[in-house]
Amino acid sequence: MRIGYLSTLYHTSHLLKCTGWLNENGIKASWSLYGTGPAMVEAFAADEIDLGYIGLPPAMIGIARGVPVRCIGGGHVEGTIMIAGSEYAPATDSSSVAEVLRQFRGTAIGSPAQGSIHDVIIRSMLKQYQIEGVHIKNFSWADLIPAAIAEGEIQGAAGTPQLAVVAQTFYGQKIILPPDCLWPFNPSYGIVVRENLLDDTELLKTFLQTHEKACNFLREKPQEAAELLAQESKAVSRNFILNTLSISPKYCASLPAEYIESTMKFVPVLQEMGYLKGPLLREDIFDMSFIQAIHPDQHHYKQEHKNFS
Repeated sequence: MRIGYLSTLYHTSHLLKCTGWLNENGIKASWSLYGTGPAMVEAFAADEIDLGYIGLPPAMIGIARGVPVRCIGGGHVEGTIMIAGSEYAPATDSSSVAEVLRQFRGTAIGSPAQGSIHDVIIRSMLKQYQIEGVHIKNFSWADLIPAAIAEGEIQGAAGTPQLAVVAQTFYGQKIILPPDCLWPFNPSYGIVVRENLLDDTELLKTFLQTHEKACNFLREKPQEAAELLAQESKAVSRNFILNTLSISPKYCASLPAEYIESTMKFVPVLQEMGYLKGPLLREDIFDMSFIQAIHPDQHHYKQEHKNFS
């Protein structure tokens, strides 16, 4: 199985790579790293990968273009934050999202690639709150964004919790809009496969069972997960990874109604932005049969988490 993945450390791809759990379950995987979700869609279109870890909006844009993929499982929700330098005021109990965004009138905000979930969310928020005069600068490699803020190329950015930890740790920047402020239950990533794999029921069920095991491990044993991921990465510390896992610890393989409904709310937004020419139906995006077979119980995205200290 050819798997596409991103550098995002709370995706189970990184755990599955370093634990060997897929091999133990009879799945031989080769791995290809991509800078953004839209780049992964192009890899699907070129028949370079069979399965991908990807935010739903770029997958939806690909489906509308005729890329033959379907989402068969979840992974994480609410994975978009906004960061900025220390001179910008963060959201508080008494301030609104609109007030935070108004600080950026007449400036530039960074985002991963055009059509990524972060790009779509920040553009949608600016439109919703009628914040004009903000230029969105898209980056093909999101890892470059904190440096761009430090150099004054942009003043803030939307991105992942991992990006926020880089910004905090190495650049003294901060989160000004946390994940629960931006698009409730947004599908920050799911498991997307080529349609020609949908006939291989046992392979996909086995993958999803292993993926769910890894989701549970991230949620229930984050300190152990951080240790494993640090050993595999060698580029970042255990504490860096633990901080990343703790910002939005909403991990599960399930596709509950809230996940589906949040995804479908992107359809009119993507149409208005010109990313979709026509409508997309739920069945165009999702095949629920595999995850319903292996995870019929209540989802775990919103469970209480106490193990990150």
